[in-house]
Amino acid sequence: MTENNQENQINQPVSEDWHSREEPNVKERNLTANPGDRIADESQPVEEKAKQVAVDDVPDITGDKITVPTYFVVDEPDGEKKALHHVKDAEEISDVIRQARVDENGNRVWW
Repeated sequence: MTENNQENQINQPVSEDWHSREEPNVKERNLTANPGDRIADESQPVEEKAKQVAVDDVPDITGDKITVPTYFVVDEPDGEKKALHHVKDAEEISDVIRQARVDENGNRVWW
C-alpha cells in the first residue's frame, strides 16, 4: 500500500526556497509601494524637494483626480522654509495645519 501511494504521488515543480535566501540590506530593498514615498537626499535644497510629486493625477476615494507633493513646504517662525515629507513628517504637517486653524487668541477656528 505504501508503494502504491508513492506511485500515485503528484510531484509539482517547487520554486526556490525563499526562506534560505539571504535578506538584502535596507538600502537594497524597495520599502515603499509608491516611489514618491521615498525620502530624498537630505542635502537637496527645499526648492528641489518642492518639485517632487508622490502621487500624480490618481483618483481618490471620491473619484476626483489628485496630485500629492512628496514634500510640503512650510514657513518657519524665523522666516526660513522647511520641506516636510508627506509620510515621515505627517505628524508635523498635521501640527502645522492645526496651527493654521486657530485665531490670534489661540482658539480653534472651524471652517
